[in-house]
Amino acid sequence: MEVTATQTEWLVWRLKMNYDFMTTTKCSGRWRTRYASAVRCLSAHHALKPLVASLVLLVVVIYGLGDKLRNFVASIFIPQYRYPYPVALSFAQVLVSLLFLNLLHALDLVHLRSYSRSLGERMLPSAICSSIQAVLTMWARASSSSSNLFVLMVLLLPLVTVAFSFALKLASPPASHITALTFIISGTSVIITASEGLLSIVPLEYIYGPLALILHSLSLTWLAKVSEMERSHPPDSQASVFDIYYTQLVNQSWVLGLLWCLHPERPWHVLSQANWRSLLFHGYLLAILLLGMVLSFLVGVVALCVSPLAAALLHSVRYIVQPFFQLL
Repeated sequence: MEVTATQTEWLVWRLKMNYDFMTTTKCSGRWRTRYASAVRCLSAHHALKPLVASLVLLVVVIYGLGDKLRNFVASIFIPQYRYPYPVALSFAQVLVSLLFLNLLHALDLVHLRSYSRSLGERMLPSAICSSIQAVLTMWARASSSSSNLFVLMVLLLPLVTVAFSFALKLASPPASHITALTFIISGTSVIITASEGLLSIVPLEYIYGPLALILHSLSLTWLAKVSEMERSHPPDSQASVFDIYYTQLVNQSWVLGLLWCLHPERPWHVLSQANWRSLLFHGYLLAILLLGMVLSFLVGVVALCVSPLAAALLHSVRYIVQPFFQLL
């Protein structure tokens, strides 16, 4: 009888876990609720707090290494193959992201709803900001500007994101002590970086740099705003995190596609300049697109599930701590 009871309990537990997995995949509100509940549960146990900190540190380190690797590959690929086409590269990255999400949906690993026009209209400002910011950032990489104004703008990203969080009246803006700590650390990093001097600044960076900063922070904050609006809907009609991110990608594909057609470097010109016969060309290009896809997904999911400030810190923490290590 004891063996039978144990097996029955194990079977019930497995069925409950399977049901929870399908439910959290399909319903964003329950997923976010259980995520927050799990974080509170882990934080409540003093023995598990180091585990939470270790997981956060692991995500930050992985993101930093991935970002550094993408910049390294781009610094080789763009000048070697003379392929400085930021609009085309940004558009290709969005298409790869859409293809990957649809592949996960086809394999029943991720549940995606059909594109919603109402959700797409709410996501349009974020998609426009994110698309233009991606093009400007890719332009900076194509211009071989490694120590430039864009780096300084990345250091200011958390501060501007905090400002937009209050301006857009998020339901859960950053706490006052978090805001003060972010201001102190980011401000100190900006002062150290600026005191060392900024070399090889292209004149257009004085326009593109601040514009990319504003658009990036506004995009992250708008994502969180839409996520809050979805949470106010009934659970059955809420869009999941993947639905929101998928809608963002679809909107970005339209914006970048239109921008590419209107750009002087038309699609047929860009495609004709590619060295399609070289395997190294394919390898470098695929590495840039896949790394960009993963990094953008991490930032977007953190903005939707945690906060825009957390997403901004994830994106900029490598650049923020670097000046402090240089002082050692």
